Amino acid sequence: MPLDECIANMGVDMGMYREAAVQQVTVDGQVYGIPEFFNVILLIANNAALEEAGLTVEDLDTSDWENITALNEALTVVEDGEVTRIGFDPKLPEFLPLWAMANGVSLISEDGRTAQLNDPAVVEALEFANSLHELAGGRQDFLAFRDTWDFFGAENQVAADQIGVWPMEQWYINVLAGSSPDAPAVFAQFRDREGEILTFATGNTWAIPASSSNPEAACAFAVTMTATETWVAAAEERARLREEAGTTNTGVYTGNREADEIIFGEIVAPGTSEIFDNGVSVALEVMDHAFSIPANPAGAEFRQAWQDAVNRVLNGEQTAQEALDQAQEEAQAALDAAWEAE
Repeated sequence: MPLDECIANMGVDMGMYREAAVQQVTVDGQVYGIPEFFNVILLIANNAALEEAGLTVEDLDTSDWENITALNEALTVVEDGEVTRIGFDPKLPEFLPLWAMANGVSLISEDGRTAQLNDPAVVEALEFANSLHELAGGRQDFLAFRDTWDFFGAENQVAADQIGVWPMEQWYINVLAGSSPDAPAVFAQFRDREGEILTFATGNTWAIPASSSNPEAACAFAVTMTATETWVAAAEERARLREEAGTTNTGVYTGNREADEIIFGEIVAPGTSEIFDNGVSVALEVMDHAFSIPANPAGAEFRQAWQDAVNRVLNGEQTAQEALDQAQEEAQAALDAAWEAE
């Protein structure tokens, strides 16, 4: 259900939430959710692999796609015909919106009514990102190797020297700090082809089903769970647990800008780890450069259309143009039907 009445009755200032988060929960001028967690993308790199290749964090320039190709070539390792280190993981299908926006176009119009999936810039972005799989033997060998990673464990792909660089949500900083604090990680901003910092924002929200039997209580719960003081209490508990475990506290990232200012200004103390101080700094910097996919009443169908298209390309079933032409028809049909039903 729309939450405008809930927001008004509870005196919620939506201005304290991040703009990209509010955009994602607003359809046709009405708010349908209270933003909770806020995720943004940054680059995470294996500094040992960079050093081995004679590179530094300054070489992680995604504004130059020829440079990304060169990074992939410099950092990929194939031994006896089998990949042992992926140079640059483009994170497809999930990060197609990031690659498309880096190439100057959103997957959907600002008003959420018109799909733009087969725009030439999207086609080019998908073709380029997919090409990064080739050095590892193609998508199937790439995935087979990636599936062996201990992604959340102490022998994760950075610690085990199985990755060069990849775009990733900032919450993975917490994973590295907890599971492999000595891994040679380094962090940098993702940039568009004009050289500007760019990040793709996603997250979670509290919403209330239209059939709710007690919307007033649900409203109070959603507002309480996303309030500044609630997030601060959660961050203080996270800090306590990390101190107890002897690991670095890298904070919690929220859709509440006011809460983040307190968390990262008063609770997360820099100086315990240069590596993770850098990661937190980069994550906070890119948050102010976030875009999101405009909300629309066919959100699930729209996402399914472009993800299926990317997967068809990755599996060699269609060219990027063919897959995105098909996705454009599917997505636009879903959008038209959903908007008409509004």
